[in-house]
Amino acid sequence: MMMTNAGWTRFFARFMLGLIFFMAGWYKCFTMTPMGHARTYFTEPYADTWIPHLLLLAAGVTVPIVELAAGALLLAGWRVRDALIALGMVLLLVTYGHLLKEALFSIVGHIFPRLVLLAMVFMLPAEEDRLSMDAWLSRGAAATG
Repeated sequence: MMMTNAGWTRFFARFMLGLIFFMAGWYKCFTMTPMGHARTYFTEPYADTWIPHLLLLAAGVTVPIVELAAGALLLAGWRVRDALIALGMVLLLVTYGHLLKEALFSIVGHIFPRLVLLAMVFMLPAEEDRLSMDAWLSRGAAATG
C-alpha cells in the first residue's frame, strides 16, 4: 500500500525533528560533553537564580542525552510517542530557562519551529507513517496475532 500525503508529511516532520535533536545531542554529548553542556548552559548562567546547583547540573547533563536518544528514536520511527513526550519536556525546560533570564524572550528562533514539528508529528496519524519501525512492528504483530 502506498503512503498517503499525511503519511509523507508525518515522515518528513518526524525525520527532520529527529535530525535536529539527534545532531544537537551528538554535538552536546561528544564535542561539548554533557558536563561541558551543563556548565555552559545551566550551572554558570543560572547560578544566581532560585534553582539549586544540583538540579541545574542534573538537568544540564540529562538534556544532551535525552536529545541524542529521542532524536535517534525519531529517526528510526521507534517509540515515537515516547520520544515526542521527552522532547516536549526538553522544549518546556528550555523555554522556562530562557524566560527566567529574559522575561520577553522570543521563542521564534529555535524553540517554536521545533514545537511546530513536534505537534505536527503528534497530530498526524501514526498509522499513515509507514516508513517507521513502529509501523513495521505493528504490521508484524498483526500478521502473527
